[in-house]
Amino acid sequence: MKKCLTFILVIFSSIVFAQEKYWQQHVRYNIDVTLNDQDKSLKGFEKIVYKNNSPSSLNFIWFHIWPNAYKNENTALFHQLKNDTARAKKMEKYTYGSIDGLNFKVNGKVAKTEAHPNPQYIDVIKLNLATPLKSGDSVIITTDFNVKLPSYFSRSGFAEGEFMVCQWYPKPAVFDKNGWHEFPYLDMGEYYSDYASFNVNITVPSSYVVGATGVLQNADELAMYKQIGSKNVADRKAKPILYTPKIKTGVKKLNYKIDNVPDFAWFADKGFVIQYDTLKLESGRIVDAFTYYHDSDSTLWNYSIDYTKDAVKKYSKWIGEYEYPIVQVVEGPKNESSGGMEYPTITLITSPGAKKEYLDGVITHEIGHNWFMSMLGSNERQYAWLDEGLNTFFQFRYEAEKYRANSVFGDIPIEVQALPAKEFLSSIYGALSGIPMKSAIDIPSEKFASSDDYSTASYLKPALWLYILENSVGREKMDSAFQLYFKQWKGKHPQPEDFKASLEQSLGINLTRYFELLKKEGKFE
Repeated sequence: MKKCLTFILVIFSSIVFAQEKYWQQHVRYNIDVTLNDQDKSLKGFEKIVYKNNSPSSLNFIWFHIWPNAYKNENTALFHQLKNDTARAKKMEKYTYGSIDGLNFKVNGKVAKTEAHPNPQYIDVIKLNLATPLKSGDSVIITTDFNVKLPSYFSRSGFAEGEFMVCQWYPKPAVFDKNGWHEFPYLDMGEYYSDYASFNVNITVPSSYVVGATGVLQNADELAMYKQIGSKNVADRKAKPILYTPKIKTGVKKLNYKIDNVPDFAWFADKGFVIQYDTLKLESGRIVDAFTYYHDSDSTLWNYSIDYTKDAVKKYSKWIGEYEYPIVQVVEGPKNESSGGMEYPTITLITSPGAKKEYLDGVITHEIGHNWFMSMLGSNERQYAWLDEGLNTFFQFRYEAEKYRANSVFGDIPIEVQALPAKEFLSSIYGALSGIPMKSAIDIPSEKFASSDDYSTASYLKPALWLYILENSVGREKMDSAFQLYFKQWKGKHPQPEDFKASLEQSLGINLTRYFELLKKEGKFE
């Protein structure tokens, strides 16, 4: 492997690093939404301030109206699901979802909209602007919206009394140096979103426990969550204390705020067990940590708060400090076709496995997306590996150091478990290199033939690709390279060439031939 890398990496005398003049759009949301838990619906209103930081004037803005992806079997989502045998189980029984009641206004005046020309893209709509939005200017956009939530089969929906409210509000598509990214919602393939500020009011029946992106502003409710959660952490063998609302009937309005994140999701259940603690980063900054899970005698979640804290501390040390004031993990309904789904400051875990090592690994992976998705906002749909692959690389390191375990291989021979962490990880990657990896890494998500192909090429193969580099330059230099990448691109939308440039600047080597491996089908040898 080292000989292979020596051939790939060519040292050169000087690196000239320069970013072109960079820009990105910014969005500010004020959203009010009410959950009707009887008919599984949302009623909402949003006000958006959209700032055009691009050098171009805009005549329109593409919007994602994601809930329409669940509307019928002719959407891009259903087309993908029905053509992937690995996802067939999801389609055994389901109910549809949709969004309607849209009445867009721009600066107070009724605005015209157009459907996307692709008939499968009914979850994408074009908002026409009566006057061009000039560079540097902002526009105010408002609309009502009603959402019928689907049953839970692809990230958003309801199941077993729990609500997973994800990709639920009308959302501008990203406009960047490459143009508009108005793609539809897919199950295999994630997102690309503008950085935004959120001020969200969520009205729910008073008995629900809610976990959401951002910080809860209701002081009494937050204090209750912390008090109950602290007690549940202090005595984990006792029957957990459950949330009891002060007013048992009626509704409550919860307000959440957060800045500089690419998305907002929330989760609600009447029966959540709450755990709460704080963690202290190396800078001295304190972060609130919450987990929400189901009350069960056989639960593995009693120590979920510890896994959450460990993940944030390790990734902060290895890559760069966690920048948000809160981190949260939610147990979702059992769904064997997915391990979890990440959103800024909060993540959903749907397949915890049967061992604490696996649950810890899944939690760590999903929390890791706060780096490779949220703080480093790459285009996940176009470059899944720049998100999933980099994250998996650090997840494997976490599992090796903490447990001598690996979430891919499951049961590992005792003699391998007895190895030092570095040798254990080498053994894992040696075994990983023997797995068939037909597809190239650098393929847009929608182009993969199957979810198995997508998982191998977007998660495992790029982790191995990164390990080859680390094995050549050494872990200390590799960590420094990632830390420079994080420092240069946090809060922005890095492209693969930006990742390459950061690594080259830090390592002092030309990585062109190494990055060409991203296009290589089959094994690296």
